[in-house]
Amino acid sequence: MNGSRRKGSRWAVTLLVTVGLLMTTVLTGCGGNRGAQQGAGSSSKAADGGKPVEIVLAAYTVPKEAYQKEIIPAFQKHWREKTGQEVKFTESYVGSGAQAKAIASGLEADVAALSLEGDIDVITKAGLIKHEWKKKQHQGMITQSVVALGVPKGNPKAIRDWEDLTQPGVAVLYPSPRTSGGAMWDVNAIYGAGLKKSEAQGAKDPEAGKRLLAQIQKNVKVMDKSGRESMTTFEKGLGDVVITYENELLLRNMEGPIYDIVYPSATILVENPVALVDTYVDKHGNREVVEAFVDFLWSKEAQQAFAKYGFRPVDPEVAKANEAKFPKPADLFTIEYLGGWSKVKEDLYGPQGVWTEVAERRS
Repeated sequence: MNGSRRKGSRWAVTLLVTVGLLMTTVLTGCGGNRGAQQGAGSSSKAADGGKPVEIVLAAYTVPKEAYQKEIIPAFQKHWREKTGQEVKFTESYVGSGAQAKAIASGLEADVAALSLEGDIDVITKAGLIKHEWKKKQHQGMITQSVVALGVPKGNPKAIRDWEDLTQPGVAVLYPSPRTSGGAMWDVNAIYGAGLKKSEAQGAKDPEAGKRLLAQIQKNVKVMDKSGRESMTTFEKGLGDVVITYENELLLRNMEGPIYDIVYPSATILVENPVALVDTYVDKHGNREVVEAFVDFLWSKEAQQAFAKYGFRPVDPEVAKANEAKFPKPADLFTIEYLGGWSKVKEDLYGPQGVWTEVAERRS
């Protein structure tokens, strides 16, 4: 029975991603044709270029707008001007954990742009990423963020820090770590904040992290499949506070203030990786353009686009130019404070993990 459920779950994930991929292919293909028609009149190189080349991009849900509205069109223009060749993109956007499993199970992505290093590791362990992706710029990370708290404008529940999420009558939202990389960052932030508080009182105590996580988990009302779905649930009016990426809240506030952003006294630095998927790139024969696209994500143009949509740039110059947009939390720690991703995946999300116990075995 368990084996059947696992197979069914994997089939469901693959079907979900495939459907999303096919839908996005249609949209992106149409956009690419429009770009080609517009470019044909202004660029002789575009008219003389070879047949179009395709890149399959599999990403987590949150940076969708940055890719579709800014980065992909900018790269298409860059590549057309450089080579005369059109680039078409097929895109898939789902929760990072689900995306990693789909790629490992056969979704032929050329580029994996995911929420966390551990999800890239899933693809690497499947034998699909064969190069040392962390030797790229900024150790393979293209954006940063922090875990923050989103509340309705005016902060009616007076949320100031993690402890306020433990109070009776406070409805909390964050997605499931089983499908969402963003959720793992959320849980890591809560657990780490508990450790930080105990450390300030004399000793770093794992039980303090577990206790804070369990107290907040009691108030969690809905656990969606991705960070984007969790925000959509919050927008529908369910929940008093959403635990999410800072950039999700900045995105919603771009056209006017909708939410207050609360920075807890201690929170985690989110680092988002990208990697070329060697097996599928070699199968598709498009390595040159895929490598160029991955490198383009570290360009100042792409980094500025990420910043526009609320991501903290990894490029130092772009980060400095946007520093007023991104407040620095009082105590910002990294995944290394928790022992690194291998330890975290076992200690928090493994069969005997802290989150597994407080959220699944007690439910």
